[in-house]
Amino acid sequence: MLETLLIAANSFISICYFIIAFLILMPFLRGQQKTSLVLATISVFFSCGLGHGGHVLMMVSSSNQHSLLLKFQVGVDLITAGIAITYIALRRYYSFLVDAPLLLNQAQDKLEFANAELKNINAKLEFKASQLEATLHELRHTQAQLIQNEKMSALGQLVAGIAHEINNPVNFIYGNITHVTQYIQGLMDLLICYRHEYPNTTLLLQNKVEPIDIEFIITDLPKLLSSIKVGTQRIRDIVLSLRTFSRLDEASMKAVNLHEGIESTLLILQSRLKTKAGIEIQVIKNYSELPKIECYPGQLNQVFMNILCNAIDALEITSDKSKPIIQIRTELNEQKRVVIAIADNGQGIPESIGARIFDPFFTTKPVGQGTGLGLSTSYQIVVDKHRGNIKFTSVTGKTEFLIEIPLNQS
Repeated sequence: MLETLLIAANSFISICYFIIAFLILMPFLRGQQKTSLVLATISVFFSCGLGHGGHVLMMVSSSNQHSLLLKFQVGVDLITAGIAITYIALRRYYSFLVDAPLLLNQAQDKLEFANAELKNINAKLEFKASQLEATLHELRHTQAQLIQNEKMSALGQLVAGIAHEINNPVNFIYGNITHVTQYIQGLMDLLICYRHEYPNTTLLLQNKVEPIDIEFIITDLPKLLSSIKVGTQRIRDIVLSLRTFSRLDEASMKAVNLHEGIESTLLILQSRLKTKAGIEIQVIKNYSELPKIECYPGQLNQVFMNILCNAIDALEITSDKSKPIIQIRTELNEQKRVVIAIADNGQGIPESIGARIFDPFFTTKPVGQGTGLGLSTSYQIVVDKHRGNIKFTSVTGKTEFLIEIPLNQS
């Protein structure tokens, strides 16, 4: 009876070992909990199951001499089974401790992957932000250029129209003033001859001569005609300067005398060459011998106008008691590039705004007195249109703009 009970107990224990081994093996085969500890546990349970199965076969075939040994083995196996069942029951509670290194490595891998993805997203966002900033900057430049081009186009048409309307009557006056002078000179010579031949005038002639002061007229009339001729010549020069400055018929690139453009700009600004205090602004010109320069004449004249206007504005607000001076210098450097330097002895440009001076719409002038487009447009004309360079240096008492453009654009 006891032997039968032992055989049944060993058979039950062997089946339990195999069931436990298979229960652990199934998640292992699905890729879950693939650790060396789990594999060792599976091997132990399979070994125990096979051992107890062998014991059952031994007990069935052996004699009574081995009953004590078998009882001892059964007791040990029962204890092993109890420990194994307890291990499986508690496995769910301390599996985290067993698999902690693997879980930690997996978490670190996921964290590194997430960090890499985050860095990638940040890089893309920074690239997009830089693209947007560049696009915004380009749009602002384009807007400034369109506004300035439209303004200069309208101004050029207006100037050309006014110059044409003034030019016709002025040419009529200038062309006839020489003949008028000759006619009047002849009449005065005839009058002098009459007075010499007929010194004794009648009472009627005396009454006509005395109110008009004939002596004064004879002396002053040539001076008056000369003044009229000088005035008409001055008007012709201004009209020519307006036409030279606008250059509507020279929108394409061509070779021109750079000094003519500077002189025409100075002539247009002649009325502004005086400070608010009434002090005359002295313009010192130091021109070098320059060949004709291939450029867009009207656009370069616009650059000269913008820089000279800024220099005049700076001299008008300066509190220095020294005489206001604008210096213009031209030269051809060793790289066959033309250098135009325009300097003034005003109060200078503060270092805090020096980096923004060529930005569109940046101005230090009060509202309504400046658009902030002058130097920005000048930068585009020199750098983009003429493949040149424009920069400035400024200290207290001197600001100098240096414009450098190639002698030939081809």
